[in-house]
Formats: sequence, C-alpha cells, structure tokens
Amino acid sequence: MKKEYKIILIFILLISGISYLLVKEYQKTDIKETNKKQTSTSEVKQTEQPKRKSSNEEITDYVNQLSAEEKVGQLFLIRIPEENVLSDIEKYNPGGVVIFGRDVEKETKISFTDKINGFQKKSRIPLLVASDEEGGTVTRISPNRDIIATPFKSPQEIYKEDGLEGLKKDTKERSEKLKELGINVNLGPVADVSTEKESFIYDRSLGLPTDETSLAIAAMVSVMNEEKIGNSLKHFPGYGDNKDSHTEIVYDDRKAAELRKNDWLPFEVGIRAGADSILVSHNVLKDVDDKKPSSLSKPVHDILRNDLKFSGVIMTDDMDMAGLTDFTTQKEGALDAILSGNDLVMTSHYQEQIPFILEEMAKNEELKKRIDESVTRVIKWKYELGLLSFP
Repeated sequence: MKKEYKIILIFILLISGISYLLVKEYQKTDIKETNKKQTSTSEVKQTEQPKRKSSNEEITDYVNQLSAEEKVGQLFLIRIPEENVLSDIEKYNPGGVVIFGRDVEKETKISFTDKINGFQKKSRIPLLVASDEEGGTVTRISPNRDIIATPFKSPQEIYKEDGLEGLKKDTKERSEKLKELGINVNLGPVADVSTEKESFIYDRSLGLPTDETSLAIAAMVSVMNEEKIGNSLKHFPGYGDNKDSHTEIVYDDRKAAELRKNDWLPFEVGIRAGADSILVSHNVLKDVDDKKPSSLSKPVHDILRNDLKFSGVIMTDDMDMAGLTDFTTQKEGALDAILSGNDLVMTSHYQEQIPFILEEMAKNEELKKRIDESVTRVIKWKYELGLLSFP
C-alpha cells in the first residue's frame, strides 16, 4: 500500500505542478494582451487628440477669414478725421489710427482715454493706436499738462544727462504712460545718424556717431519690447544731414556703400534687437532709385527685406508730406506704396484710397497675394503686442 500511495502522491504533485505552470503562463499571456490593448487604446487617444496649431498657423487662418474690405483696411494707419471718426472706423476697418496734436488739445487724461477706448470698441479688429512720442521737439501728448504732467524730454538730452541707463529708464516710464492712455505704438526711436547741428533731423536724433547711436537704439527697442509697446525705427534710409521732406523734395546724393557702413547700422542693430516696424521716408536716394522717393521705391524696400533681413512691418511716412506730391496722386499713392513693399500706409486720404485698391484688387490676383503678405505681418504684430489672441 505504501508503494501505491507514493505513486499516487507523485502523480498528484506532477499534476499540480503542470497546472501551476499552465496558470502562470495564462496569466502572463493575459497581462501581455491587456498591456497591448492599453497601449493600443493610448495610441488611439493620442492620435485622436487634435494637434495644437502654431501661432503662425493661427494667424494665417485668421487672415484667410477676413473679407477683402477688412484686409485692405488693415493696411492703413489713418490720421483721425475731425468728423465721422467712429463711422469711418466701422466702414473702412483701418489697421490703426495715428494721434496728432489736434487730437489731444482739449482733452483730459480721462476723456482722451475714453476716446481711444471708444475707437477700439467700434473696431471689429483691435486697432494699432500710434503716436509720435520721440520727446523734445516731437511729442503729441505731453504738451497737454492735463494728460502728461511733465513734457517728455528728447533722447539726446537724456543721453547727455544720464547715458544709456537714463535712456532705458525713460523709455520704460514713457511706454508705461502711453499704454495707460491706450496708445500701443510709439513711432520711434529715431535711428537717423546726425552730428551736424544745422541739419533738419539733428534735434530729433541722438546727435551721436554711428556706434553710439546703434547701442542706444538697441537698448530702447529692447525696453519697448519688454513693455509690450510697438516701436518703429525711422526714417529709413536715413536723413543724415539732409533737408526736411515735409516741405520739399529731398534728393540724397550719398552712396549706398557709404550708408551701409554708417547710417544703416543703427537700423540693422535695431532689427537684431527685435524692432517691430520700420518707417520709410520720402527722400529720394539717388544711388538706389533716382526716380522715386524711398517710400515708393521697391529697390529701397528690397534692401530692408534682403540685405538687412527685416521681416516685420514696413510703413510709409505721412503720405500728406509735400515731398511726395510730385510723384503720385493721393488716390493712387497708397496702392503705389503697397506695391513697392509697404505694409502700412499712413494717410488722411483713406476714403478714396481704400475703394481704389479694392477695385484694383478685384481684377489682379498678384495684388491679392501682395495684400495677404502685408495683412499677415500687420495681424502678427497685433498678436505679438497682445491686441489679438487665439484659442
């Protein structure tokens, strides 16, 4: 009997061992299948999740949804009309408004801020609100003591007193004050190099040699970017010691090779520092284009895009300036400016310029593409300033 018990015991143990191994193997297989299913489900979930668009893709989508009227309107930085400003903002969809002295003469800080807020509420697309706040001889806001208690000093004066650190401090304080008022673009800094006290642009420039001007421009641009206020280097390709194109046509005899080594360096350094926009003068730079003012010259704009590698917004100086009237009509001037490479046109005559461009756009596919390029830059600028946001 003992022998039989042993045989039975061995048999039972053998069967138990085999069963245990089978169970373990089954468990392993089950775990693998479960993991496989979980991995597969996870992969499906990841695949199903929509890919988040980049800001550039969002901007492109936004531009594609705009009407032709909205696209053309975005290319205009308009001088505020004395009448019907709210209805014009609603009708013409301007990219922005530019403040001049008459717009602040009778205002208090509260009434002026309310006025700007009213413009923004009326606009379907947030407005660039720009002002020439260089300080010194050119400031639209600070002559009004009810808005700014102390007039803005010129950068030249500040630099003489406190150097580069003084410029940074002043740029920061000025930017904060402008933003409080609803102004989101300061049309500066002045990047012109001028060391001759008799020249037109001297008082508005830093009055410094090229290298020092370049350092100052880079510092001011960096501070303005930190403060999220738009900036515009001006007046490309540089006034130098020439006359005033507000009152006459200026023919600049300097050579491009000379300007590359001197007058264009502050612009180049400012671009590397992150300049948002560049304002182009109406001066005729004869060595580059002896037939058209810089603001209407494609070769001049090609220098900015191709040589100086600028990818931001290029805008014209005021199209009402006397130095421009011999080269184009007010009606056609804005179209000429856009075809030359400008993204924004500063003008008072938008009521006739916008309809004219829309007529030309309807029959010209290349013009449509050109306008889309500029609208994209303008919308991107607004996005970077925090005026526009996307989901």
